[in-house]
Amino acid sequence: MAPIGHLTQPTARFDALARARQRAALLPDCLAEARRVANTVIAGWHGRRKRGIGETFWQFRPYVDGESLSRIDWRRSARDDHLYVRDREWEAAHTIWLWADQSPSMLYKSDVALVSKESRALVVMLALAEILSRSGERIGCPGVMDPVASRNAAERLALALAHAPLQSRLPDLGQVGRMSDVVLISDFLDPEAALDGCIAPAARRGLRGHAIEICDPAEEVFPYSGRTEFRDPETGQKLVAGRAETVAADYRRAWLARREALAQGVRRLGWSYISHRTDRLASEALAGVHGHLSGIPAAPPVTP
Repeated sequence: MAPIGHLTQPTARFDALARARQRAALLPDCLAEARRVANTVIAGWHGRRKRGIGETFWQFRPYVDGESLSRIDWRRSARDDHLYVRDREWEAAHTIWLWADQSPSMLYKSDVALVSKESRALVVMLALAEILSRSGERIGCPGVMDPVASRNAAERLALALAHAPLQSRLPDLGQVGRMSDVVLISDFLDPEAALDGCIAPAARRGLRGHAIEICDPAEEVFPYSGRTEFRDPETGQKLVAGRAETVAADYRRAWLARREALAQGVRRLGWSYISHRTDRLASEALAGVHGHLSGIPAAPPVTP
């Protein structure tokens, strides 16, 4: 039996060449949309600011016993009865590895969704590249593009994706350095062991990671009724339900249990996890992952 979730996909397997051309044709529109989304949130995005070695002033904070007295800002401290330290912002470039799933299940788009899962994943990925590169971060994609520190990183990433061979498996993170963040964007319908095999070794090496689950609203609410044929896009396996509505409740329980197990497994390894539906705005997913990249998790959006 195919993994839960794949059964809601009504598409068949694609010829590899046709699939690659379809993805390449999608990228220019996704890049344009990613830049539009990035521009809507950039005003509130100030980089992943933190204390560290640098020249740029960040903030005053109360002095903590044990710190060097040379760090005290006496002018600021003279204003009241407290001692304050002048923090500087960390200015070393960081490497962010971005990866978006290319498997056939990502092609799914129901009638109530705004876009396909693949389109949304690419927009979120490229918008992250756009915003992070503006903050001076180095952007890479496992197996597709080596890290670059460039203002046009999103465009370079889109070009690299257009010419890269399709990959239907989770990425190999073995060559990713420890001082990096990894953002995986997928529907995560792979077997649980495959996801654990990708994330666990990286987490043990100290990599910080973030998983963004992309789902179609129909996958979550199961709106089908009557005689319905479901087809797995990965294997072509079919399932015919005479009265689909009779299995809806069991399906929803299984779907939510799968998601909860996924989230717990990812968080147990020290990575963050957020879920994003394709009937919501892409900017919501960006805000969520930005909070985790900044070390300040954002509140999850309210699902209607």
